[in-house]
Amino acid sequence: MKAEVVSPTGPPSRILLALTYIIRCTSPFISGSLLHTHFTHTHTKNKFNTPMAAATGETQPAKHQEVGHKSLLQSDALYQYILETSVYPREPKPMKELREVTAKHPWNLMTTSADEGQFLNLLLKLINAKNTMEIGVYTGYSLLSTALALPEDGKILALDINRENYEIGLPIIEKAGVAHKIDFREGPALPLLDQMVEDEKCHGSFDFIFVDADKDNYLNYHKRLIDLVKIGGVIGYDNTLWNGSLVAPPDAPLRKYVRYYRDFVLELNKALAVDPRVEICQLPVGDGITLCRRVS
Repeated sequence: MKAEVVSPTGPPSRILLALTYIIRCTSPFISGSLLHTHFTHTHTKNKFNTPMAAATGETQPAKHQEVGHKSLLQSDALYQYILETSVYPREPKPMKELREVTAKHPWNLMTTSADEGQFLNLLLKLINAKNTMEIGVYTGYSLLSTALALPEDGKILALDINRENYEIGLPIIEKAGVAHKIDFREGPALPLLDQMVEDEKCHGSFDFIFVDADKDNYLNYHKRLIDLVKIGGVIGYDNTLWNGSLVAPPDAPLRKYVRYYRDFVLELNKALAVDPRVEICQLPVGDGITLCRRVS
């Protein structure tokens, strides 16, 4: 979940988002797995959250160290096992450096998780992607993962409203020798996408597109991206399980920004499920990622 591409005055504002991200990272109410973040603690307490546990001295299992705690797994220990066994040992040094730099940023929750970065890197290699697009960049962790996966002459059109965040990761991207693959454009994505849709030369020109931006525009992006990705190409939408909140009870104490965007994510999921132009697969990696392979 990267920087939301929203108007500074629109609901919610970037400042409000930043504050809610920071609150979410620091509040004791929201520790534990994201599936538990907003409703499990108050609706289905487990043995580590009961008065008896406190009386007997039981403590919660150690929380994993991945920034933002973006796993939907109920077991922190299991997610930490995945990170330490399969992800971190294989993580390229530039990605590790960028992950650690991003972890110090006050909005670090917006970064792509390390396991999702690994997944994207492998996926791009499997589909032999060469020309890609990323909407929502933040400091560039997923962007770097993509750039490292592409061939030397591969290209990424990277769109974000905040160049300042991108420039945090840019020195690491340059040191990794892949900056020449990236065409970064600052500003809202929709106007540029509209221009590309009007140009028939852009139709079907992208092998892979990754969307991790403003959830209230996901369907607007999809309407345009379906023309720009090639038949057989893939669009990936991030955060499609939205902190596990999609199945939260009506009275669940959700954060304002989570509740605000939840309906848009639900709408997207319903639309993708019945879109005959794509084959889909929704995966519980990171905060949920839905892959759409264009078939017509």
